[in-house]
Amino acid sequence: MRELKIFCNHIYAGLLTEHSKQEYTFCYDDGYFINPSLPAISLTLPKSHQSYTSQYLFPFFTNLLPEGANKKIFCRLCKINEEDYFSILSALERKDMLRS
Repeated sequence: MRELKIFCNHIYAGLLTEHSKQEYTFCYDDGYFINPSLPAISLTLPKSHQSYTSQYLFPFFTNLLPEGANKKIFCRLCKINEEDYFSILSALERKDMLRS
């Protein structure tokens, strides 16, 4: 199981968890959820007390990943398998390359 803290405008929004290659969950942080001035991170992931579950990494997160040659170069430099989207997302976050 791997976890990744998700931030929206530098504010902790929730936790993305990879339970297996076929099971992912996203859950909003309670503090983020109850603040009406903070938006949902995505239209496809509206603010909710319930966890979202998917058999694949949510499209909102895969759309943040580099593609094509940029993906190949990034994965080679970070020594990440190009098919391991969760690791790529995590590496982008560590390098502070995600902006939302």
